[in-house]
Amino acid sequence: MSRGLPFSIFKFLDYDVSISYYKAPYLVDIDLVQGKRVLKLEEISGNANAWRNADVLVFDTGHWWNHQGSLQGWDYMESGGTYYQDMDRMVALERGLRTWANWVDSNIDTARTRVFFQSISPTHYIPSEWSAGTTMATTTNCYGETAPISGMTYPGAYPDQMRVVDAVIRDMHHPPYLLDITMLSELRKDAHPSIYSGDLSPQQRADPVGSADCSHWCLPGLPDTWNQLFYAALFFQL
Repeated sequence: MSRGLPFSIFKFLDYDVSISYYKAPYLVDIDLVQGKRVLKLEEISGNANAWRNADVLVFDTGHWWNHQGSLQGWDYMESGGTYYQDMDRMVALERGLRTWANWVDSNIDTARTRVFFQSISPTHYIPSEWSAGTTMATTTNCYGETAPISGMTYPGAYPDQMRVVDAVIRDMHHPPYLLDITMLSELRKDAHPSIYSGDLSPQQRADPVGSADCSHWCLPGLPDTWNQLFYAALFFQL
């Protein structure tokens, strides 16, 4: 096992298999220009060099496009030769995804390499989406949720990011296999770490309104289902 940023490699010697994790939350490149991080919405070659010659590629992107403040991973966006301090995040996501899609269409031999795209992983910070009558005065996240949503329909809105992903993939000449885990994950409002990740101080655990993690997932749990669906698609898709 070799850990690093942005590249970590896990080798299973008995099986002659390597699994590589490459951290590129926006897929497109981020360059340092005069000390500032510039998210280049039409440039991907820096990251893409690491993706060549793989037998299987699994991509995803999503939440990082909405981060602001200290969580935002860039200082400026660059598109069409123009620098922006900010722009509509769904517009930026679409431009970045179309850069990625053009690269896949132009550079990946689908007869040799299988390409997958995992859809957007949802969050559960708005209880009114699943519980009519809930007010922000009583709860503001998934804290205290112990059961999935019943039925097969999520009462809240479908993520805007997925509408962008769907549109971009439809326009590709060689579209990836879409691992659509969004809706099934929407139903699992109970599957987040909440305040129980083990990384919080007693003071943070005592303040679930401000500390509950309702964007990541517990293990074992929902991600195991993602893995089972990926396994089925990888080995049994005709």
